[in-house]
Amino acid sequence: MDVFPIILVIHLLLAVALVGIILLQRSEGGALGIGGGGGGGLMSGRAAGNLLTKTTGVLAAAFFVTSLALAIIANNRTGGGSPFDKVKAVAPVTAPAAPAEPAAPLAR
Repeated sequence: MDVFPIILVIHLLLAVALVGIILLQRSEGGALGIGGGGGGGLMSGRAAGNLLTKTTGVLAAAFFVTSLALAIIANNRTGGGSPFDKVKAVAPVTAPAAPAEPAAPLAR
């Protein structure tokens, strides 16, 4: 059984969840003057902020682990090494030799 597609789906779900959690967090201001204003937001309060921060950390760690797993699996599938290692060496191109001069002049 190939686990690559399963890890890839989990990785994509983590990416979407990570983006969602980051967008839920209240801005501290400074980013083009967007957000960070006075009134609360969707989730306000210290406990909600801590929960979102911890959730972001857990999702980021899981995203990192799945990224490493996908990289290792992909490397094992291709046989490892660099794609440049698989390119065959080409002999250097040399200038063509000048035509040889005849040894004796041709008679007419």
